[in-house]
Amino acid sequence: MNPKHLLRLAKRLASGTGRGRPCAADLRRAVSSAYYALFHSLSQCCADMIVGAARAPRSQPAWRQAYRALEHGHARRQCAKLPSLNFPPQIQKFGSLFVEMQKERHHADYDPAAIFEREEVLQRIEEVENAIEQLKTADRKDRRALAVLVVLKLRT
Repeated sequence: MNPKHLLRLAKRLASGTGRGRPCAADLRRAVSSAYYALFHSLSQCCADMIVGAARAPRSQPAWRQAYRALEHGHARRQCAKLPSLNFPPQIQKFGSLFVEMQKERHHADYDPAAIFEREEVLQRIEEVENAIEQLKTADRKDRRALAVLVVLKLRT
C-alpha cells in the first residue's frame, strides 16, 4: 500500500468535485485514508528497519510478515508513550499524530453523529504528509527503535 496514493486520495476526497463542497461521506473517507497513510508509512518503516529496505538484500516473505505485524491498538498505545521515552521531536510528533488520527478515523468510520469540516480535514492531511516526511528523515537508529517499540511486545 503506497501512503502517497492514500494521501492523494484523501486530498481528492476532501477537495470535492468541481461542483462544490465535498459531501460528508467524502470527508469521512478522507480522514480514514489519511490515517491509513500514517499506518502504512509506519508499517513500511517497521519492515524496512527490521528486515531491510528495498535496496538491501532481503527475504520478501520476511519483509511482508514484518509489514503485517503492526497492530493498530498496540501501535497506538506505544506511540502514546513516545514523549516519556526520549524519542526525537519528529518521531514524537509522528506518534502523537498517529494517536490523534486513529481516534479521528474511528469517529469517521463508526460515529454517525461525527461532523468533519473541509478545511480541518485538509489541514489534517497536510499534517499527516509532513509527519510522514519527518519520519523518513529521522535518524536510522531512532526509526529502528520505533519499529521495535511498536511491533514487538515487551515481556516482563
